Amino acid sequence: MNTTNSFQSIAKLLSLTFLVAAMAGCEKTDATVDSKGPAEAAGAQIDKAAVKAGEHLNKLAEQAGKGLEKAGEKLQSAAKEAQKNEPEEK
Repeated sequence: MNTTNSFQSIAKLLSLTFLVAAMAGCEKTDATVDSKGPAEAAGAQIDKAAVKAGEHLNKLAEQAGKGLEKAGEKLQSAAKEAQKNEPEEK
């Protein structure tokens, strides 16, 4: 498993955990009641924040993965160049 997949998996797991926890606290309300109570309104805000946090984590994980890929490519390129410049043994 490469680092990009690891970061993405962790970010997705955190997002899913937040969503499941938020949904577990929600309860279906009576259809005749139009307004949300303070706890339900706070829960909705927490839900939105959890989704935004998950999306942000996914973006950060993707950026980190791309950076690691570029670093790996540069390292491979430097290693190949070093091999070309090595004196041949007789």
